Amino acid sequence: MTPSDKYFLINEPTVISFSGGRTSAYMLWRVLQANNGLPDDAIVCFANTGKEEEATLEFVRDCEKNWGVRIHWLEYRDAEQKFEVVDFEKASRGGEPFEAIIRKRKMLPNTRARFCTVELKIRTVRRFLQFLGWEEWDNMIGIRHDEQRRVIKMQPDHKSENPIMPLAKAGVVKKDVLDFWAESHFDLKLPVINGETIGGNCDLCFLKALPKITTLIAQKPERAIWWAKQEDWAQTQTTGDGNRFRIDRPRYADIHKFIDRQGDMFEESIECFCGD
Repeated sequence: MTPSDKYFLINEPTVISFSGGRTSAYMLWRVLQANNGLPDDAIVCFANTGKEEEATLEFVRDCEKNWGVRIHWLEYRDAEQKFEVVDFEKASRGGEPFEAIIRKRKMLPNTRARFCTVELKIRTVRRFLQFLGWEEWDNMIGIRHDEQRRVIKMQPDHKSENPIMPLAKAGVVKKDVLDFWAESHFDLKLPVINGETIGGNCDLCFLKALPKITTLIAQKPERAIWWAKQEDWAQTQTTGDGNRFRIDRPRYADIHKFIDRQGDMFEESIECFCGD
């Protein structure tokens, strides 16, 4: 055991929030190494929005198989229980959970009201844990030491949860994660561009920088269809921020249509807490 392994030891009820990215998967691996497997009072949850890339779903499945760990696949539902337990085969791939919360709210998540992560991931996992009878727990989140802005901003969403960030405490940075996966016999099949997996999390998440969005649409134009459809629907429901994912840049349909002319736009991404 290395000195930093102490940050990954689990001694009380803990949910490991697995986003489906390389960083959170590395965190899970460190937990398994430090504890000689997954402790009885720990659980791993992956909340699927339905807009993850197929490669992400395959990666979650591969982590389960290669490490012999159970990962609970969860999805939001607009029903009494508010969640459903699925698996790789049954996981939504057409944005169904995401569209359900949009229809429920009658508006789009946006930079002023980012309810997508809260409803589709954070609260979906919490409802599942409460269904299991959990009352209080640590929420282990894959935020690295080189993401101090996210560390500082991280606050519990509910009184039952205590967010912990072992990667940040252990001094783990992006290079450590990439080096680990470079040596692994399996990996997330999404490219790393300038140190970032731009296709991770929701494929065209509105918090991603416009150049990333244009790159992803240029690579696979059909990615824009679902997002454009949601904006078209929201135009009939509400005005202001809620009828666009971003009011400070073109609609997804327009980005799709004018992709070549807009390829040189630049802006910074807004931080999201979905994880990497």
